[in-house]
Amino acid sequence: MTSGVPGNGAGGAAGAELNANFDMFLKLLTTQMQNQDPLDPMETSEYTQQLTQYSQVEQSIQQTAALKDILSALSTQDLAQSANFLGQRAELDSSTAGLSADAPAQWAWSADRPIQSLTATITDARGRVVETRELDPATAGSFVWDGSLASGDTAAEGAYTLALSGVDAAGQEVPVDIRSTGIIDEVVTRNGAVLLGINGLNFPSTVLARVVAG
Repeated sequence: MTSGVPGNGAGGAAGAELNANFDMFLKLLTTQMQNQDPLDPMETSEYTQQLTQYSQVEQSIQQTAALKDILSALSTQDLAQSANFLGQRAELDSSTAGLSADAPAQWAWSADRPIQSLTATITDARGRVVETRELDPATAGSFVWDGSLASGDTAAEGAYTLALSGVDAAGQEVPVDIRSTGIIDEVVTRNGAVLLGINGLNFPSTVLARVVAG
C-alpha cells in the first residue's frame, strides 16, 4: 500500500500517524517473515486483514480531506458572490436589527388584511422590553428606530428585536410579517458559512430575503 494522504490540517496529521504505524507494521512483518521457521510458516490471514484495514483507513482520510477541499472551495465561491451585495439594502427574514451610533435599527412589515391598530414592542438581546409605541396602522410600512426611549434616554448600541401586534376593526388579531432591513457593509465567512454584516450585526446569508440595488 502506498500513502497519498494530503499533508495539511487534521487530514495531514491523521495521515502522518497512519503512515508511521504502517511503516512500523511493515518492519515487524518483514522481520518476522525473515526469521520464520520454513517448516512451520506463519499464518498470513491476520496480516492480510490488517493490511486491508490500513487501506480502508487511508481511503477514508483521503475522502475526508477531499470533501474539506470541496467545501472550502464552495465557501470561497459563495463569499465572492455575496461580496456583490456590499453597499446594497437588504431585507432579512429576521425580526432582529442592529442599532449603532451611525445608523438606526430598521424594519419593514406587511399584513394580509387591513389593520385598525398596530403596537410595536422592542426588546433587547436579553429579551427585556425597552420600548413600546403605537404605529400607523397600515397594511404595509417601515419602522426606523434611532434608540430613543420614552424616558428620554437613548438605548445602547446592539441587537434589538421588533414585535408587532395588529388588530382589525372587529378586534381580531392580524398576523404581521416583519423583516429587518439595512445596508450590507460587510461579508465574511465563519465555520464555512457566509455572514452578512448589517449595522454591527452578522446574519447568515440564508436569511436574506431581498436585495435592493443602491
